[in-house]
Amino acid sequence: MATVHLETIDKFYGSLQALSGVSLDISDGAFVVFVGPSGCGKSTLLRCIAGLEGVDRGTITIDGRDVTDLNPADRDLSMVFQSYALYPHMTVRANIEFGMKVNGIPADERARRVQDAARILQLSELLDRKPGQLSGGQRQRVAIGRSIVKHPKVFLFDEPLSNLDAKLRVQMRIELESLHTELGATMIYVTHDQVEAMTMADQIVVLNGGKVEQVGAPLELYNKPASEFVAGFIGSPAMNIMAAQSKLGEVVGGAGAAKIGIRPEHVRIAETGLPVQVTVKEQLGGESYLYARSEDGEQIVIKTDGEDAVNQGDQVRLAFPPERLHRFGADGQAL
Repeated sequence: MATVHLETIDKFYGSLQALSGVSLDISDGAFVVFVGPSGCGKSTLLRCIAGLEGVDRGTITIDGRDVTDLNPADRDLSMVFQSYALYPHMTVRANIEFGMKVNGIPADERARRVQDAARILQLSELLDRKPGQLSGGQRQRVAIGRSIVKHPKVFLFDEPLSNLDAKLRVQMRIELESLHTELGATMIYVTHDQVEAMTMADQIVVLNGGKVEQVGAPLELYNKPASEFVAGFIGSPAMNIMAAQSKLGEVVGGAGAAKIGIRPEHVRIAETGLPVQVTVKEQLGGESYLYARSEDGEQIVIKTDGEDAVNQGDQVRLAFPPERLHRFGADGQAL
């Protein structure tokens, strides 16, 4: 497999700058996830690595080789898209081996690679079926199989689970993690779903407005967000972020911060503390989320045990453990 190195990548579409000074090191065998809101540049960055988009400045190095100006076919990469793009008239076997056949790989080698990929992806019993006879998850596995048989140095995934329902997304996340473990491959994965990022990645790259906001392991970003943006994007429900001059600020002490943040699971219902009224309660079985509003109109989300006795309309008081607070300056950066 291979390392990937990006050095000060800029990308323009006319006067619009889609990527700005993106530098990144991806280690051999890593599972790296690009995450961020729509329009942040994550798919553009992936397409630049793939060679589907040119860059206006900077260099892209794969396995120590400068590929900045190489065609996609010469970069030794394989990309899985959101759309399966399978040939409906071909069997699973024919779909997986099609690219190898075009490239002149001998029949016995094609057969061996197809069997290996089918075993890894649990498609062995489906090789003679056509795409119309498969579920969405099975079709996506066939698309991944086409990538595996190429033996690329780096796998690229552009929101490959977006077309699946919730249950299949969870199943495919597990299968992709298992695939990464078995292949030991370098994988770069794009998603707007921070839950996918948190559960799958060795390293997360958070993008915002074409720039890298923070790079780190999932729990590092969760526990030590470098900015208000990262704090609000990583985690579900999002971190509570309130103005330091709010009632919460008075309770905990602003300490020179412009805003103060705390995650829902760290807010405590207590006998003393900030008075709030519960406006909505979401009961999810083993846990509940209380949506409360303070006297000055700030909304606060509290994660509680699913059997708590608090109900919509109740008045409660909240405590905020000092060691769980995050403080951000006027520039949005963590203090």
